[in-house]
Amino acid sequence: MDLRVSQPTDLTHPKTSRATIVRSARKLELLTLAWNLVEAAVAIGSGAAADSAALIAFGIDSLIESSSSVVLLWRLHDGDRGEARERRALRLVGLSFLALAAYVAWDATQALIARTPPDVSLAGIVLAMLSLIVMPLLSARKRRLAAVLRSGALHVESRQSNLCAILSGILLGGLSLNALWGWWWTDPVAGLMMIPIIINEGLEALKGQVCSDCQP
Repeated sequence: MDLRVSQPTDLTHPKTSRATIVRSARKLELLTLAWNLVEAAVAIGSGAAADSAALIAFGIDSLIESSSSVVLLWRLHDGDRGEARERRALRLVGLSFLALAAYVAWDATQALIARTPPDVSLAGIVLAMLSLIVMPLLSARKRRLAAVLRSGALHVESRQSNLCAILSGILLGGLSLNALWGWWWTDPVAGLMMIPIIINEGLEALKGQVCSDCQP
């Protein structure tokens, strides 16, 4: 399957049809879904091998984000611009944020209570580094397409991709500091600090509130 999307300069061209832009958005979501599924498999597998709560949490986060991609693929299925479908998609994306916040809160608290450092995971470190590169690129592309399509759901989902990049940085920091100095507590503490941001994103999506830059 060809997952390439059109170049950014094509999106604002007056002759570019909405159907073409919607196809580009669908391909981008398919690419995001494929990446998140691979990311989840690697993170959960290497996390189980290293007994790393942070890696396993990151893998489950990727699965939750995969659900957002499925929601957006449904939203963009036929290019429909109906407000009812947009609101439903926003609510489903918002619920995925809140599910993520609940899991991070539980997992980080458990890690702090257990005080058990994970083994060093080279695969986890490499995965976090790759995610730090890939997710911001996907997020930026989604924001551009969301502006052209005036899709609040796609815009909110782009922020979830950006949040994944931030979580990748937290994961990378936690795994690296644990590997270098044995600072096992850095990852769960950083995860707890992210929870208010995740909850805020979820509530905004549930309310249907999107940023002003979601206009062309």
